[in-house]
Amino acid sequence: MEAKTKKELQIVATRIRMGIIEGTYHAKSGHPGGSLSIAEDLAYLYWKEMNIDPANPKKADRDRFVLSKGHAAPGLYAALANRGFFPVDLLSTLRKTGSILQGHPDMKNIPGVDMSSGSLGQGISCAVGMALSAKLSGADYRVYTILGDGEIQEGQVWEASMFAAAKGLDNLVVIVDNNNLQIDGTIEEVNSPYPIPEKFAAFGFHVIEIDGNDLDQIEAAFAEARTVKGKPTAIVQKTVKGKGVSYMENQCSWHGSAPKKDDYDIAMAELTARLQELEG
Repeated sequence: MEAKTKKELQIVATRIRMGIIEGTYHAKSGHPGGSLSIAEDLAYLYWKEMNIDPANPKKADRDRFVLSKGHAAPGLYAALANRGFFPVDLLSTLRKTGSILQGHPDMKNIPGVDMSSGSLGQGISCAVGMALSAKLSGADYRVYTILGDGEIQEGQVWEASMFAAAKGLDNLVVIVDNNNLQIDGTIEEVNSPYPIPEKFAAFGFHVIEIDGNDLDQIEAAFAEARTVKGKPTAIVQKTVKGKGVSYMENQCSWHGSAPKKDDYDIAMAELTARLQELEG
């Protein structure tokens, strides 16, 4: 079912966050922080923006999505499950032996995953290739990819970006999740990629800056991206790492740490309360 209203999308984003906590808790590992920060993106992309069909995940004219920051797989899995690509109860099998839902997205085994990812910097290159393929074949599908702000410290990101602009790939939308934290601290402390918007502009992108946890701004950004001709679009979004779970917000310690039982109970209570507030 597609979500039409802002409230419906907020409900979806909350359910995605619940799925992230469910998966990482049962796995006793994973990456909740950077998954939670992109819940609104995933809700908007999979419920409103992209041309997809859960009953036919490989349909030729579908829009493509690449999670370049592949460690945020718990978020993608929660979106795909809630959208109907596979049962929601599979989320609790995250990283378990025999589960299709391993630590990074696997296009061979997971319905709805267009590209395996996890090696940072490579996802955007795959997305650029998909967008070029559409141009060469005369197809009208669009390609979306989400990168982490720490990920853009990788040189391959800029090689791919240069190529995307050189080929005029206006069917490509690159989303940079600027939550300002990576596993070792703030991105400035590790290896500052700032200023991010100016870098993408210098590489030939149309750049849009938004609050990436604000659905109104997300909607306006994707609408603007559809009007851009002759160049790719970069949406550089400020977000809160761990968004929606009070004790995880803006804490780099939750980049790659799973909630324990007490943490799980607190997180699910907060998210359940939020869901009831939205549905009430």
